Amino acid sequence: MGFPDRIERTVDVAHPPAKVWAALTTAEGLASWFGNTATIDLRPGGAARMTWTEGHVAEMRVERVEEPSVFGFTWHIYGLPEDDPRRTYVEFTLAPTGTGTRLTVVESGFAQLPDDMHDKAFNGNTDGWRSELGELVAYLDAA
Repeated sequence: MGFPDRIERTVDVAHPPAKVWAALTTAEGLASWFGNTATIDLRPGGAARMTWTEGHVAEMRVERVEEPSVFGFTWHIYGLPEDDPRRTYVEFTLAPTGTGTRLTVVESGFAQLPDDMHDKAFNGNTDGWRSELGELVAYLDAA
């Protein structure tokens, strides 16, 4: 397969890593920029859940927690039936800079999809991360 397997986005934010970490790993933070409501059990194997007012629900499993620099989870792949067991892995990496934090998000696991599903999932999440990271920056700047 010649499909891209990963989406990677990096954004520099003018806020310290601790503030960015809280936005990524707390229910209050996630509900403020990513979903409308959220719950999270912040430990490897812990469950996280986000809901949107439009009715969308994202169930996640926390995979990696290395405070304050790495947070990772798996979640359902956009466009697949809800009962499909395949997941992608999302990892946020935070690095302090002289003026704040460099945040990188990588979502991987798209190469496991067949031709007819890959583009919808990959393109949908590529657009989604562009939008969501913009919302994260706006939330951090307003807080």
